[in-house]
Amino acid sequence: MRRSQRPFPSSDGPDTPPSARGGPARGLPGNLPAELNRFVGRDDELAELTGLLEESRLVTVVGVGGVGKTRLVTRAAALLEKRYCDGVWLLELSDVHDPELLEHALVDALGLTDHTNRPPRATLLDYCAGRRLLLVIDGFEHLVDACAELVRDLLRRAPRLRVLAAGRLPMELDGEATYPLATMTDRDALRLFAERATAVQPEFRLTEHTRGAVQELCRRLDGIPLALELAAGRLRALSAEQVLERLDDRFRLLTGGSRSALARHQTLRTAIGWSHELCVPEQRLLWSRLSVFAGQFDLEAVEYICSGSELPADSVLDVLSGLLAQSIVLREDSAAGTRYRMLDTVREYGAEWLAATGETERLRRRHRDWFLGLATWCELDWFSPRQSEVAARVESELPNLRRAMECSLECPEEAHLAQYLAGTLWFLWVGCGRLSEGRHWLDHVLEEETPYDSSRLKALWVLGYVAVLQGDPVGAISALTECREEAEAAGDATASAYALHRTGCLALVTDDTARAQELLHEALGRYRELGELNSNVLMAQVELAMSVGFRGELDRAVTICEEVREICEDHGERWALSYALFVLAFAALERGRPARARELLGESLSISHAFHDLLGTVLSLELLALVTVVEGDADEAALLQGAAEQIWPSVGLPLFGSEHYGAPRVRCEELARRELGEERYASRRRAGAVLGTDAVVARALAGRPGERQSDADTGAQEVPGPLPETGKTRKPAASPASGRGGPERW
Repeated sequence: MRRSQRPFPSSDGPDTPPSARGGPARGLPGNLPAELNRFVGRDDELAELTGLLEESRLVTVVGVGGVGKTRLVTRAAALLEKRYCDGVWLLELSDVHDPELLEHALVDALGLTDHTNRPPRATLLDYCAGRRLLLVIDGFEHLVDACAELVRDLLRRAPRLRVLAAGRLPMELDGEATYPLATMTDRDALRLFAERATAVQPEFRLTEHTRGAVQELCRRLDGIPLALELAAGRLRALSAEQVLERLDDRFRLLTGGSRSALARHQTLRTAIGWSHELCVPEQRLLWSRLSVFAGQFDLEAVEYICSGSELPADSVLDVLSGLLAQSIVLREDSAAGTRYRMLDTVREYGAEWLAATGETERLRRRHRDWFLGLATWCELDWFSPRQSEVAARVESELPNLRRAMECSLECPEEAHLAQYLAGTLWFLWVGCGRLSEGRHWLDHVLEEETPYDSSRLKALWVLGYVAVLQGDPVGAISALTECREEAEAAGDATASAYALHRTGCLALVTDDTARAQELLHEALGRYRELGELNSNVLMAQVELAMSVGFRGELDRAVTICEEVREICEDHGERWALSYALFVLAFAALERGRPARARELLGESLSISHAFHDLLGTVLSLELLALVTVVEGDADEAALLQGAAEQIWPSVGLPLFGSEHYGAPRVRCEELARRELGEERYASRRRAGAVLGTDAVVARALAGRPGERQSDADTGAQEVPGPLPETGKTRKPAASPASGRGGPERW
């Protein structure tokens, strides 16, 4: 279907504001990517699509692969960005294969962090309920049932939410407006081809000599944007006339679609098949092997996974460069370095060829083995100056790590490899704010029956660790007790030490500080015997310092954390350092040095926020609120408390339900209420509750208004009296020996 052209008011021009030219508007929340090349044509479609969004809260753009659905919806979303005060958010689902991970993917896309054991859907429903935002969902067709159910629930709960989706079929929900996307008009197709051709061949011009061939080429490709861009890429080596001549041959050769299929489906397959046929054999082979990747990949992974007797590792770079030149592979620069990816349709085509060669299973296992090795390396490198680089790397590789776990779970004999991978990624789950997804994978891989080898034992203690931080003592003690008993039976001293350590951590957060001190001290002794030194060992020291500090032994707590600080500086470790700084700040405040406490908390907060560690972030904010009121700014203190209160539901039980961890909050509230009065205090807490995490962290790191001076210069007041008594030490949530207790209190 062709549509007549009519002007669209936001077409690009010299006076068009940046937000209307396709990039996200500055200062607005959201994650829309910037356009890498100019959007061409589709004025009618943009006008119709934006009109539909005025009438319907769910609009789905449907069409064949390569017709330009993704580009159209992201362009439309960018044009509408200023209408949504809570942002325009893009959810790309091409790399998500498990329906159970759909909600985790949306949590990630919205930039949320939830450490609790509540379902991710509850987090999403709560977040979206009162917000005005536009959610753009791309590539959902392989998850259509799960996606439709989630969208339905979101639309019911969030009356100001609108959804713009792109896929190969509609969701079939009540109120959904379906927009079938036709191929480009002849005029737009010609413009697109000319624009892309000029990008790859600057001398290219539409002249009387070339116009006829290009028009025929656009017509033969039915105006499908992907086909046009692939054809334009061939102008590096061929003239437009030569492209048209070869296209005729390839149409006859590569019509692999069914006769009953839509003509557009056959045309797209022909376009991709034609590009495939024009590749040299090494390029076709690499194209097929690259299809085992999910999302982005890097050169080292390609050289290991895709090389072989027919494709030597030292030739991979040249072959990959050829695919890049033909736009079959795309380059993307990120925090993790130079990365590559393929469009979904291109990857699917390669996967069919890989299956035809009979190499799919072999390549999938090579892919799995590479990412097992990568996870192992990253775990070791986490305890090094490259910790931030490791965090960026595993974030970018998460789709491939998921695929590696999925591959291992398909064969019962290899399930232990999935357990190994889920356990090895503890630093991603805990250190990089992915507790909820970590819990999902750990529970999943441990459902498989495997011998109690080191992989299963590691997954068990990591599960216990995650459950502790989520405020799930029953799940924690179950996993840790099983791990400890089986480790001791198997003679695995390392797993036994980790299980003992995390049991001590559970005792700490449930206020049994005496038992926590005993267990953590014993665990540290075992670590020394084993020669173990890493971030987990340092965290055991920090947790021991917390347990003695809560019991009033501040000097000992400071001594322990200063030792941790020195080790962190020696090894370049930052994540464990943030928690040591938190304890040092606690001790400084107790000793009447609020300015010193603020300095330490500023560094701790900065590190935690950089790693997306929401637990470390919110603990620092809670203590910083008390520092602020002690320094005389009750208004700001109440605001920080309100902000922290809003973050806790995404972490777990507020302050673990602990009297010790909760003491700074109680004291801060008492002082701020006394200073401000009930009405003003409540107002300031409400003001803090509407701040996002990024905003409140930036505000906290900037300090309270006015010039700050040292304690000595200002004579800043000491903490007016000790923190509230927390009562007698509570019994642990459960005893490793009995496995009882805990559920009644929690």
